[in-house]
Amino acid sequence: MEHLLPLFVTWDVNPALLHIGSFEIRYYGLLWAIALGISAYIFHNIMQREGLSEKAFDSIFWFGVISTVVGARLGHCLFYDPGYYLTHPIEILDIRQGGLASHGAAFGLLLGLWLFSRKNKMPYIWSLDRISIAVAISGVAVRLGNLMNSEIYGTITSLPWGFIFVRDGETLPKHPTQIYEALCYLVLFIILWWMYYKKDTARRRPGLMFGFFLIVLFGTRFLIEFIKNPQEDFEVNMLLNMGQLLSIPFILTGIVILWCALRKPPLDPAPLKKSFSSTPAKRK
Repeated sequence: MEHLLPLFVTWDVNPALLHIGSFEIRYYGLLWAIALGISAYIFHNIMQREGLSEKAFDSIFWFGVISTVVGARLGHCLFYDPGYYLTHPIEILDIRQGGLASHGAAFGLLLGLWLFSRKNKMPYIWSLDRISIAVAISGVAVRLGNLMNSEIYGTITSLPWGFIFVRDGETLPKHPTQIYEALCYLVLFIILWWMYYKKDTARRRPGLMFGFFLIVLFGTRFLIEFIKNPQEDFEVNMLLNMGQLLSIPFILTGIVILWCALRKPPLDPAPLKKSFSSTPAKRK
């Protein structure tokens, strides 16, 4: 019987969707925009469901978007190449060459939501529980963007779904870790959606959704990093790479938040209605 060679995927997709003169639209940027659009739609639906105003939605949307993008850029510059960017600070503003870090985006988003909650006098955990749904589905879009860029892939594999990333000069099949992560985040999104819309978990057990989200998302990231190629040269000889080291605090935080949420008896919330004011309370 003739020996059959494994069937690999030859991946040679142009990362640019279209060119208009010297201007180009890339799949990565488009998928980031789609992620923000989906997040806005989901959060708008949540706020309508709970009776909050359009003003409150606009506030959390812009706090979230700006803090996420700024955090993602600063995270890449300071986590992965601080020596260069601290001596060339103006280069931090040049995002045309790429460079956005998911851990930086997470730190930025946490800060942005804290500022939003403080401004609107809302419990911080209220924002964290609900934003986890939007972040999970956004992670799917961002990882697909990495796939279109032929970046952040894994080590050599003999599995039939290995990808040969031609545009990055590869000749051997590698683990398509972008797809692995995207699928895990999609499952996480479905579970969180079910917890919020079907079980009313966010109101019955504040903190449970966010704790679960942190454990699963960053636990997934931690495990998949074992079969990823190092993103920077300094990671080659590290026992745990930078992505894993940055994931550990999030996982531990998630465990603590989940434990605290489960310790408390579940609440019996009233029927959905406007729970918080969209403007800060006046001082008397």
